[in-house]
Amino acid sequence: MTTKRTLSSLAIPVLVLAAGATLLGGAPFPERQAPRPLNIVLMGTDSRDTITAAEKREFHAGGIACNCTDVLMLVHVSAHRDRVSVVSMPRDSYADIPPYRDSDSGKEHKSHPSKINGAYAEGGPALTVNTVESMTGVRIDRFLQVDFRRFIDTVNEVHGVEVCTSRTLQDSATKLHLKPGKHRLKGGPALQYVRSRHVDRSADLGRIQRQQRFLVNALRGLKAKKALTDPVGMARVVDTLLGSGKVEQGFAAGELVQLAAALDKVPARALEFTTVPIAGFNPTRPDIGSTLAWDRKRADAMFAKLRADRPLLKADADPKPKDPPSLMGYAPVRGSRFACK
Repeated sequence: MTTKRTLSSLAIPVLVLAAGATLLGGAPFPERQAPRPLNIVLMGTDSRDTITAAEKREFHAGGIACNCTDVLMLVHVSAHRDRVSVVSMPRDSYADIPPYRDSDSGKEHKSHPSKINGAYAEGGPALTVNTVESMTGVRIDRFLQVDFRRFIDTVNEVHGVEVCTSRTLQDSATKLHLKPGKHRLKGGPALQYVRSRHVDRSADLGRIQRQQRFLVNALRGLKAKKALTDPVGMARVVDTLLGSGKVEQGFAAGELVQLAAALDKVPARALEFTTVPIAGFNPTRPDIGSTLAWDRKRADAMFAKLRADRPLLKADADPKPKDPPSLMGYAPVRGSRFACK
């Protein structure tokens, strides 16, 4: 399966990057056009065949992969690049997969129920994008997918990410064990941190919050090093993140470098993080198992704000996130609440 929004060029000379010839949204002359928002789907897949057997043992990343998305985030960058809203969608969310044609067999598939993470297993990033668009009503411009290998290598490329916790984090599956305080995590331990979902009863919602905390502090660390505005250094990070040309990506390298430079100007307070509002659990079905039901009224209102390029939080609002979060998800919070002090 392919998507018209997929860009294939992954090798762009550094001078071109620095000159800004490759532009977000693909518009050749943005100064002649009204600025517009950018909607990105970030997919973290559970593909682990690219890490070594030793890494699987050391970081407790074995098991059988389902070839699905363990992380699924809708990232909305405002038209003026002064605000970013991130909405995480739990992997067990109920979804109606849109109709599609299998690119290998040519077989037509009708719309059918599934967990949202199953869209990737069926039709890769293109079907995942189509499913997110169908469920949110938000037009997706780009996508980025990251597997275990690219995650580990990218975190190592930036010399680790600082995370902090006010309580002990211990997971029986990933063997994560962090005491209260600050910790700088290299690639493997960072993977344990963002994968852990057996820390407490919040399960996937707790893991989502840790993933969002990780993003905030990764961005904070890059800003502190002035790495986001260094086209040469950022091009190296982007090359690691995008990985092999064999992996389909919805971004060209130059676009990610440009986006990084834009994000350098966005303060943590202008980052918004939330989960899709959850109504509870659906009745278990024999074909797809137990699924989470979205609170459609609240979810539709939230996605309407994104479509209108409006903030999720009022200007004077600064709610404190609950840690661990409720199993019903959590309301929007500012990225500054997730930043290590």
